[in-house]
Formats: sequence, C-alpha cells, structure tokens
Amino acid sequence: MPTYRLDVAYLGTDFHGYARQPDVRTVQGELEDALSKHTGPIETIVAGRTDAGVHAAGQVVSFTSQPLDESRVLSSLNRQLGPEIVVQAVSEVSDEFSARFSATGRMYAYRILDRVAGDPFRAATTWHVGHALDVDAMNEATPFLVGEHDFASLCRNAEGKSTTRRVLWAAWRSIGDELELSIAATSFCHQMVRSIVALVVEIGRGRVEATRMPSILAKRDRSAAKGAAPAHGLTLVAVGYPETPLVEPGWITNS
Repeated sequence: MPTYRLDVAYLGTDFHGYARQPDVRTVQGELEDALSKHTGPIETIVAGRTDAGVHAAGQVVSFTSQPLDESRVLSSLNRQLGPEIVVQAVSEVSDEFSARFSATGRMYAYRILDRVAGDPFRAATTWHVGHALDVDAMNEATPFLVGEHDFASLCRNAEGKSTTRRVLWAAWRSIGDELELSIAATSFCHQMVRSIVALVVEIGRGRVEATRMPSILAKRDRSAAKGAAPAHGLTLVAVGYPETPLVEPGWITNS
C-alpha cells in the first residue's frame, strides 16, 4: 500500500495535545476520525507530539493506505476539520518515509507579548509577561544552548531516558511589542523549549545572570531551572527531512 504525507497546521487551544487520548479532544483523534472516512480505521505517525495548548504551523503526519485521490482527501479533510485544523497538503511519498523517524530536526517558535497591557486578540498564541524584558540579556544566554548538551535541567519527566540533545540554533528577536524565540534541534525532550523560555525570561527580567546558563545545564537538575512557560506561546514551525533540511531564519543568519 502507498505511504502518504500530510502537512498540517492547527490552533492547539481547545485540544488536549496532539496524541489521541480516551474521552478528550485531541488533534490526532480529530484527524484520524476525518481521515478514516477515506481509509477505514487508521493509525497515523506524527513528527512531534505537541502538548495541550501548543500550536503547529508545520506539523507532519504519515500513514499507509489503499490508493487515495489526494485532492479529494485534502478538500474533505479541510471541510471536516477547519478552521482549527488545516491540512495544507496531501502527497504520496516513498514507502520508507516516516514523519517521525525520517525527521532530521524540528523548529519551534515561542512568542511573548512584551508590554504592560495584554491583547485579547493574541492571548491564545502569545505569553503576556507584563514586565519589561531585556532582549539583549536573553540573547546573551541562548548561545550557551547551541550544540550538544545534556538538558536534564530543562526537561520534564525524563524517566531514565537520555536527555542529551543537539540544538542547531536559538535566538530572540523583537517584532513590535512581541519577542520571538526561534529554536531548532535534532530532537527535543519533554517541555524543553518551554523550560528554556521560562529560564530566559527570568534572565530578561534581571533575576538570573545570563552567564549562569552553563552552570544550570551542568547541574543536570530540574530544580535548577525555573519551571515551564505556558504552552499557548509555543508553535511547532517546521520539521526537517534529508530532502528538505531546516534552514536557519535569515534574521539570525544576518544578525
């Protein structure tokens, strides 16, 4: 049977995460229920299982099925799932392709509303900190994350699994009254990006020195960090594959 790839975006606000769970609404549950009208009972593979409230602009899903009319399936899925979930493309791929195991990296963005008053129109997709943040200090801290490190201090519930990860880039920029983190890695452990954001926000507030980042990583102790930032500020932006590797954003490359 052929293998298919779905490129998917979703607003995670009203979902209990990506992965199917009994008795709660999840992205996987909604997607597979809609897809099953064309395939019968189906189990998909996803590039990254996002937590409750986390969004995606470039999620990738794969599955095998009897031959499908790709344009018909695309239209059907978007009629059933929109506007919270949008399937951007349905395409047949190599039988060896796996959304998860073929991936070479994942890129996330985290957005902070950096002003005194909140904004109801951005409340679902930005973390309103409500305190002035020093983006230069935040960018002084993030280079310490780049490369291969043990991120045990910044991972939740590792349960004996390896917490060593390779970060490809990490940098903040100001966009009007928002601050945005772009970060990519070959893989992430649970809540790693949100834990990084929570710690770096403390640096931006002047409560933690940027130069402490290496010692916090070296402790390999979850209590050395500062918890996790809210899920709703986080978006999975893109997934890299051998034929389409992740590309560092130009604003980082040219800075």
